[in-house]
Amino acid sequence: MSSLTVDRLYSLLPALHRLRDAAEGDPLLDLLAAFAQEFAALEENVEQLYDDQFIETCAAWVAPYIGDLIGYRPLHGVSPRISSPRAEVAHTIAFRRRKGTALMLEELAQDVTDWPAHAVEFFEQLATTQYMKHLRLQAPATADLRNLPAMFRQGGAFNEVAHTAEMRRPESGSGRYNIPNVGIFLWRLLALRLSAIPLTPDASDGSGRRFRLDPLGADLRLFRRAQTEDDISHLAKPVNAPEPLNVRLMALSVRASQASVIPAPDARLDDDYGPGESITVFRPGDPPTPMPVAAIRICDLRDMLDAGGNVIGWNHEDGVPAGTIGIDPERGRVLLGAAADGPLVATFHYGQLRAIGGGEYARAPEGGDLAGQRKVANGNAFQADLDALASGGRLVIEDSYTYAQTPVFKIDDVLAPNASGLSVVVAAADQARPLIAASGPVTLAVGARGRLVIDGLVFSGGPLQLPAFADVEPRELVLRDCTLVPGLTLGPDGAALSPGAASLVVSHPFAKVTLERCIVGAVRAVADAQVTLHDCIVDAGTPDNAAYAADDTGLAGAELSARECTLIGKVHTKLMRLASNCIFFAQLGPKPGETWMAPLIAVRRQEGCMRFCYVPGGSITPRRFKCVPDDANPGVLPHFTSLRYGDPGYGQLRDATDASIRQGAEDGSEMGVGRSLFQPLRETNLRVRLDEYLRFGLHAGIFHAT
Repeated sequence: MSSLTVDRLYSLLPALHRLRDAAEGDPLLDLLAAFAQEFAALEENVEQLYDDQFIETCAAWVAPYIGDLIGYRPLHGVSPRISSPRAEVAHTIAFRRRKGTALMLEELAQDVTDWPAHAVEFFEQLATTQYMKHLRLQAPATADLRNLPAMFRQGGAFNEVAHTAEMRRPESGSGRYNIPNVGIFLWRLLALRLSAIPLTPDASDGSGRRFRLDPLGADLRLFRRAQTEDDISHLAKPVNAPEPLNVRLMALSVRASQASVIPAPDARLDDDYGPGESITVFRPGDPPTPMPVAAIRICDLRDMLDAGGNVIGWNHEDGVPAGTIGIDPERGRVLLGAAADGPLVATFHYGQLRAIGGGEYARAPEGGDLAGQRKVANGNAFQADLDALASGGRLVIEDSYTYAQTPVFKIDDVLAPNASGLSVVVAAADQARPLIAASGPVTLAVGARGRLVIDGLVFSGGPLQLPAFADVEPRELVLRDCTLVPGLTLGPDGAALSPGAASLVVSHPFAKVTLERCIVGAVRAVADAQVTLHDCIVDAGTPDNAAYAADDTGLAGAELSARECTLIGKVHTKLMRLASNCIFFAQLGPKPGETWMAPLIAVRRQEGCMRFCYVPGGSITPRRFKCVPDDANPGVLPHFTSLRYGDPGYGQLRDATDASIRQGAEDGSEMGVGRSLFQPLRETNLRVRLDEYLRFGLHAGIFHAT
């Protein structure tokens, strides 16, 4: 804060001048206020000049200049931590002093990529004769088959089983175990949280004991909330990695907590269960009461089948006594010892490629300046609130509960000449992900010139429908950070119950629809509307279903603009205004009643452009620029880790995908919805740094743990 405030400057004037100034309406005071503002800016600038001498406090733009003094080479500024490379510049001297050590390489990988990382010296995992004066008791040549953690982790980032030597180089991603080889394991998937979620009853259960964690009622693989490393000289352990939870390994951890013993050097009493950990089960209340670890049983709750293949229950139902809770982290299932042990709520983590669709990540919903402001929570009905906001305002849903209702979103007409329309915002609060479990279509009754914004919500059970109206006035619909569950609803095994069914239906010809960072099923938009997609997944279930069209018969849909999107299914649009850095994963398939001629069809090809996209062979499009397949890359295909919504690797490109797709975006990133992750650029940065910091004769490989 400036020492030359307006009050101090004013007090330095003679009292006579202050009295006269007061009589004149304080013009001199106003003048000194302007001087004080400039003095404050000057003092702040001087203080910042001093702060800019140190990497810890300097402005972001100064960091590369400080780095230049010590020979730091700038990299692609793609991840938040290296767009201003403060951490790496601060560690450069220490990195050089510890050049080639595993601790340094692990910390370097984390600083450069902004991903959790683990460095492995593969010579430690070779089955070799040991020097008797330097025994490595942690590296026996034969495997201990009774060591369950070692058996489950063999071949991975935390492998403890010795191997014979491999002759392949690790740079190719193949060779590992040899004297000069070093491996950098990276975890690319995020472990996203869902908090205070009521358990979802199993639809086929009559006992009141079987529940699922996923509000959609499907199996869900849980992920670990990675623990922060406490010491800079500490190599990452399994508890420091956001990896999928394993039934056997988590059972060992919980059993150790119950017995107050630690089974292995890398285990802690609070590894995965408890407040602030990977999963916690609470009794509802204010505040909620966490179930103690003594009441938790980690179980394999897979389905039990009869001779005809029908599900007759869950495994281990008789092994969970009353007063205890069985949890299966691989399937996201919860089994109560007795029905009276409920109701319960849970906080847990699931894996996802990036923060997209509905989720409890940082957001800033718009509409805070609108006149009407309402809130709803605890799964209560909110149709009355929507009706009250039809003339403008914002409704905020404050939690991540399930709202089992089929609302109608309303905005009043504005037909007066030259009058602007009304705006309504329906948004999830920051760090909330409510689920609207509808029993049918959700109507968007947007009046003439109205603007409806839906932010951060998840919809299941029915499509969103913007119907046609009698007038010719425009309407605007914005979906931001939303999920319209592909296939409308999910079965217990996570499969879509209505694959290919439309999640969004736009029937008004003067509608303008914008989707940002959304996951949606198939889109149906009448030809005269306009649709813009940015950072979205449009999933028709299979590549031969219709992902985008005017109706289910395959007529040409609305004018389309798409940037950084992955569309799974066939596309038929009146005009492809712009497609940039997208993947159109589609193929022809005979469907009754359809009139398709190609995987992707744009009727008006004299206008529009497709750039840096994957476009299936045989597509009919406007002019293309650096799209694949092309003459240099014929026959290439995108390969995905998973194309099923709810899987951790949903929408993620596999390493087997050709480089023309994985590095085919305009900036060298991958095409599709993963473009904004800049994964190839992060890895390029890491390889540049490994060349600089590896000791002579060592070879390093990068391995994706997720």
